[in-house]
Amino acid sequence: MTTTGPITGARDLALAHYAARGVLERVLARHGMTFQQQVALRGAINAETPQTPDALVTQVQHSLKADPADIRATLDELLTRRLLVEEGPHLRPTDAGRELMAAVGEETAPISARIWGGFSAEDLAAVGRVLSLVTERANAELAELG
Repeated sequence: MTTTGPITGARDLALAHYAARGVLERVLARHGMTFQQQVALRGAINAETPQTPDALVTQVQHSLKADPADIRATLDELLTRRLLVEEGPHLRPTDAGRELMAAVGEETAPISARIWGGFSAEDLAAVGRVLSLVTERANAELAELG
């Protein structure tokens, strides 16, 4: 088997992740948001049905592997900013929350296009397969660690 590029490992994955996240965090900072706030608000917006606080905490924890108490504090911040609102036992994104995420999306779309542009469909498919398997294996290791 021949390769056309360097062999990639965990360090390369981490460097790519933090570089891309750094770009997003700079955009988010201009809008007064943190990365965790964005993940939680995006989760609420993209949910098919309104989420309970517990369900949203679980969703964000699954994505970020963050401490549930920190995630609850993040939800409180979003409620204080009126980006989320309590509706009975559920949290619902407000129009202001949706508008903020749309503005972030509009600002990041051309950046994402520059970062991800020019890769062949085959390369992106291969990366997708590898990243899915890395995520699956890492989640299994986390489950074993308790």
